[in-house]
Amino acid sequence: MDGAGGPGEGPAQEALQSLSRRLQVQEKEMELVKAALAEALRLLRLQAPSTSLQDPGTLGPPRDSPAAPPGLPPTCSPSLVSRGTQTEAEMEVESSPGPPGLSNGPPAPPGGSEEPSGTQSEGGGSSSSGTGSPGPPGILRLAQPPQRTDTPRRNSSSSSPSERPRQKLSRKAASSANLLLRSGSTESRGGKDPLSSPGGPGSRRSNYNLEGISVKMFLRGRPITMYIPSGIRSLEELPSGPPPETLSLDWVYGYRGRDSRSNLFVLRSGEVVYFIACVVVLYRPGGGPGGPGGGGQRHYRGHTDCVRCLAVHPDGVRVASGQTAGVDKDGKPLQPVVHVWDSETLLKLQEIGLGAFERGVGALAFSVVDQGAFLCVVDDSNEHMLSVWDCSRGTKLAEIKSTNDSVLAVGFNPRDSSSIVTSGKSHVHFWNWNGGTGVPGNGTLTRKQGVFGKYKKPKFIPCFVFLPDGDILTGDSEGNILTWGRSLSDSRTPGRGGAKETYGIVAQAHAHEGSIFALCLRRDGTVLSGGGRDRRLVQWGPGLVALQEAEIPEHFGAVRAIAEGPGSELLVGTTKNALLRGDLAQGFSPVIQGHTDELWGLCTHPFQNRFLTCGHDRQLCLWDGEGHALAWSIDLKETGLCADFHPSGAVVAVGLNTGRWLVLDTETREIVSDITDGNEQLSVVRYSPDGLYLAIGSHDNMIYIYSVSSDGAKSSRFGRCVGHSSFITHLDWSKDGNFIMSNSGDYEILYWDVAGGCKLLRNRYESRDREWATYTCVLGFHVYGVWPDGSDGTDINSLCRSHNERVVAVADDFCKVHLFQYPCAHAKAPSLVYGGHGSHVTSVRFTHDDSHLISLGGKDASIFQWRVLGAGGTGPVPTTPSRTPSLSPASSLDV
Repeated sequence: MDGAGGPGEGPAQEALQSLSRRLQVQEKEMELVKAALAEALRLLRLQAPSTSLQDPGTLGPPRDSPAAPPGLPPTCSPSLVSRGTQTEAEMEVESSPGPPGLSNGPPAPPGGSEEPSGTQSEGGGSSSSGTGSPGPPGILRLAQPPQRTDTPRRNSSSSSPSERPRQKLSRKAASSANLLLRSGSTESRGGKDPLSSPGGPGSRRSNYNLEGISVKMFLRGRPITMYIPSGIRSLEELPSGPPPETLSLDWVYGYRGRDSRSNLFVLRSGEVVYFIACVVVLYRPGGGPGGPGGGGQRHYRGHTDCVRCLAVHPDGVRVASGQTAGVDKDGKPLQPVVHVWDSETLLKLQEIGLGAFERGVGALAFSVVDQGAFLCVVDDSNEHMLSVWDCSRGTKLAEIKSTNDSVLAVGFNPRDSSSIVTSGKSHVHFWNWNGGTGVPGNGTLTRKQGVFGKYKKPKFIPCFVFLPDGDILTGDSEGNILTWGRSLSDSRTPGRGGAKETYGIVAQAHAHEGSIFALCLRRDGTVLSGGGRDRRLVQWGPGLVALQEAEIPEHFGAVRAIAEGPGSELLVGTTKNALLRGDLAQGFSPVIQGHTDELWGLCTHPFQNRFLTCGHDRQLCLWDGEGHALAWSIDLKETGLCADFHPSGAVVAVGLNTGRWLVLDTETREIVSDITDGNEQLSVVRYSPDGLYLAIGSHDNMIYIYSVSSDGAKSSRFGRCVGHSSFITHLDWSKDGNFIMSNSGDYEILYWDVAGGCKLLRNRYESRDREWATYTCVLGFHVYGVWPDGSDGTDINSLCRSHNERVVAVADDFCKVHLFQYPCAHAKAPSLVYGGHGSHVTSVRFTHDDSHLISLGGKDASIFQWRVLGAGGTGPVPTTPSRTPSLSPASSLDV
């Protein structure tokens, strides 16, 4: 190559050569496939005569058929044992005679060949080249043609190199014949049925293909073969039905302040009410967690999708909560609705507006002067429909299109229920409601638009409050508090609805830098305002004179909501999903904290009731499960996706989305190791049970293995597990710390000998009895029953077996947590189903003593701590109810 070539010519030439080599390999593979199909058809033609002579009543083997090998049902002949659908799996007929109708060709002559098995994953795809150890005993294999009788046995030194291509071709032909011979049983499954059975049409379970060696399930049409442990004689021996253990929601970490309003109130009982995900939390500050009369949480769980707003009845007991629209796991819409419920009993009293709202419920308000007889609702439709409802009957009294702009707040005038105010994007509207003598639908609503006059019209007016003298204060995006009063209309201030009065600004005070998100009228008549950008909390006296102020620490975010507690105590919700408690003089401290973005990483401490979480908000948080509090948090600077504690508990490994992983000291929070493997995101990190190795699963299809020092602080590269054809999703270590089981994005199940040099185990049958220290892989014989009917392979995000090996918890894509018995080896196994999350559940883990289960919501950024009750749980029954008895009708297993 002369020097005139361009700088990019070398790489281009290399790429061209690489493509040429790949093309040659594909051409050779096509030739092999064609030859394999031709050989399969020829063998089928040879088989046809013997099949036609078979006696229909001859079902069992002849008397001289050999006995079943160990681990097989006594009624199964080794010649009937199928190894499952694999791309290069070979078959051969044993030398002993079998039923003529089940013969796959002429009987093999003495000294017939036995080919080495191919290297395949249990998912059915080829994972690596090379030959491996033989499959399980008694594999049904196609005999070689008579002209191949001179082919020597495996490992024979007389095998010549010239015969090896023909041997490979024969294996390809056997594979195709195997697929064709079993096509009758796979055609009956249809659609997305996760399991297939060679039984009658409509059967979804793979029985053992009559042999008891393996079971098979299908994901997106791909067969996944799983070998049955030798100690299991029949699937009927395994437990069925839901587990005796149950879950009770113990604690919810987090508060939805990032993107919602009207979300923090104090009830007559002193409990603080707020929401996150689909749960409305009633939190009692002070005292020990869960103690009688003080501390702890209760939960209203009647909603089927995320709660967006709250309103508290004037009696301080009844609560109205509105939810957004959604869809269930079958794609059916979940309509927005308002629940009115009793905060003392957690019983739903009324369901308002089912089918009447669009997209969601954006704002709520009870009337005041008439003992809360009416409820005003604004939905999230394009027209932001404003409606008034009779609370006791659940009937709609009036409805009108309010505006095409966003509506952020609504409220009844506390002195006149016929007066309603709404505010939002660039508007304040004053509504007059004529109840129409209480007849449903007869009421009318007329609007009077607030006039800004000489004052600058703000972009948003997020909040307002009614003063005792009848004036109204609004907080806007310019940082101003405006005082609104009635004034006579004139030609320059046209009103709406033919009214003779309009509302105008009578005073203005610049209160904050940036937007004002919250206003609160205190019992003493003063007003509190909460700022966004400046994070200040200011108390205002008559004439909007500033009396006192405090600043919220930056790491808690801006003020989102304010509620008045007993005495001078205040509760403040922030935009970083924290709930603070304190007063203006002494400052504020957090009582509830949470993440602010999608969560994925979760691990539990090996011997303490602590757990660690990380996610897209780049925060790594360690939580105290007993004190229900955040122990510490640090900024990772990058998205954290997975984590695992060292068995000593001294350090924790965290995988990031850049291929970088960190090891941190759990006491000092210092980073003791910072290593990068590739440039793809890491999906799983897992220490071996003895702590000597660390396995890191990456989206570059590799598992990186590191040797770890006794204290976990130092790591050195030990090797790589190379063989997966898609990104790594889950992995587990064997109890002896020498082997790994892994799953990938294309549903492969592979096994690795780490201690032996990170070698791929060619014969997966030999791993069927291996015991695993943890079970988080979502594909495997012991857990294949957790997959729902018609699954597309992405329905299950996480799985975890309890340490006592009694139950399996599953996190699915439909906002649910499931509890199954372990092992779960029955198709469509029943489970206990628990709702509450408002987004896909990304991870579940049991605590070290199985007393609790932790679950993460994805985009709802919630963390649920469930108490495990029953045969396997050690936790006592909570003294306060934690779920709603009147949930929507569902399966008897829904909880």
